[in-house]
Amino acid sequence: MTKHIFVTGGVVSSLGKGLTSASIGMLLERRGLRVRMQKMDPYINVDPGTMSPYQHGEVYVLDDGAETDLDLGHYERFTHAPLNKDCNYTTGKIYLSVIEKERRGDYKGKTVQVIPHITDEIKNCIRKLAGPDVDVVITEIGGTVGDIEGMPFFEAIRQFALEVGKQNCLFIHLTLVPYLKAAGELKTKPTQHSVRELRAIGIQPDLLICRTEREIPESECEKIALFCNIERRAVIEEKDKEYSVYEVPLGFAEKGLDQLLVEKLGLTHAQPLQIDDWREMVDRLIHPDGEVVIGFVGKYVKHRDAYKSVYEALDHAGIYHRVRVRVIRIDAEKLTSESAAAAALTAVDGLLVPGGFDKRGIEGKIAAIRYARESRLPFFGICLGLQCAVIEFARHVVGLAEANSTEFHKATPHPVVCLLSEQEQVAQLGGTLRLGAYPCRLRRDTRAFEAYGTEMISERHRHRYEVNNRYVEQLEAHGLVVAGRSPDGQLVEIIELPDHPWFVGVQFHPEFKSKPTQAHPLFRDFIAAALRHRQLREGNRTDNRERAIVTVG
Repeated sequence: MTKHIFVTGGVVSSLGKGLTSASIGMLLERRGLRVRMQKMDPYINVDPGTMSPYQHGEVYVLDDGAETDLDLGHYERFTHAPLNKDCNYTTGKIYLSVIEKERRGDYKGKTVQVIPHITDEIKNCIRKLAGPDVDVVITEIGGTVGDIEGMPFFEAIRQFALEVGKQNCLFIHLTLVPYLKAAGELKTKPTQHSVRELRAIGIQPDLLICRTEREIPESECEKIALFCNIERRAVIEEKDKEYSVYEVPLGFAEKGLDQLLVEKLGLTHAQPLQIDDWREMVDRLIHPDGEVVIGFVGKYVKHRDAYKSVYEALDHAGIYHRVRVRVIRIDAEKLTSESAAAAALTAVDGLLVPGGFDKRGIEGKIAAIRYARESRLPFFGICLGLQCAVIEFARHVVGLAEANSTEFHKATPHPVVCLLSEQEQVAQLGGTLRLGAYPCRLRRDTRAFEAYGTEMISERHRHRYEVNNRYVEQLEAHGLVVAGRSPDGQLVEIIELPDHPWFVGVQFHPEFKSKPTQAHPLFRDFIAAALRHRQLREGNRTDNRERAIVTVG
């Protein structure tokens, strides 16, 4: 029978339940177990697709087009567990399903209530991932224990444990053990209160994972175990990591968390833990041989989670090349002129312009891209970044001074970027973009083909606008190369400038398919180009110094 692990949180939010769940999934996978992962979010939005990145960070898109919570990005980066629309549910999605059933008459005139109808719906969603080919399902419950909006989820997993049997179910509770500087002490009381709140609901945690910035003394661990009614060995310290989140599973492994889970769930067929490649990856990250600096021009640069997967993909490429990728985040709105863009990008080794929506900061992105093109600075444009590159090229190379996207200027005389034809009659915002994985055919004599090493690829999309085919021939006549198209040839997916050291724009989101142990090929080659640019700059500086010495002599 499929075993179930539920991960809950207490005291405060943002403790890292997603990273903890992903790390547990990774360790169990590395013991030969087949794992599925799931996130339950208590907000009423049907999905995060219409939410501002300032509210909820990036929207993580899956192959099947599901717009999901950013924690699913952690799941994919840490594990190989297949993810789909059944791996992320919200209160809104649960209630929408129940209301649709009520409208169809599925409840045959019964009064529809939170218990049992909402909780039954939640339990059914959990069961969707179980099956004969799955050893463990890990379900993370968003929010914190005691939140009113999360109560149906906690009640549902309480009922679920009774139905499948406690031997097939395990509860992990993540709490905070804060350090009070004035008192010079770690405090366990918040953890005790959080567990008491959970037990009041009817859930006794089997393991406690205690987030802390300082090592927890043995005496405090024993106190937590005593007051929270669990074994001492089930109190697992999770100290803040100095370098990277990729250290988290290694810390868990050192404390024997994987063995404890295997024992408690009776997973007798589990194999010995194999994580040598992960250790090597973390070593490459912690001990780089050099550094490369990337200018990151975006609209939400003050909120790191807004571009979470892009930053992670840059780190993955750095791990591949054994260099530290230092990102300089630049607010696109502050690049009010070409000189401002030049000043902001003079000291960087590469420029990345990520995806986004709306016209705020667009002219700053275009100014930055023009600088990269003219100064031969390696450039990587993602989604909106490609569109801005096409607009810049049309204006300053083709000579279409008023070229624009109809997203930003509906009446532009040169709509080099326009709305997808299938989007013209769309009225609702949620779930109506071009979403999910689509195939792309690469042109062989291109940097894209060199990176992927294959003619057909599949990447994930999230957009409404595309390069206008009416202008493609004109753009190509001036040197722009369409390196990738949809198989029917109708949609531009990748553009390049062949006479530039590395200038690539993609309409899709390659960051969603990058892993720390397997950098995405485009990010890998972008960082390689940035390294070459850095070496060239450093070589020029050395030559200039030597010439100056000779001149003075």
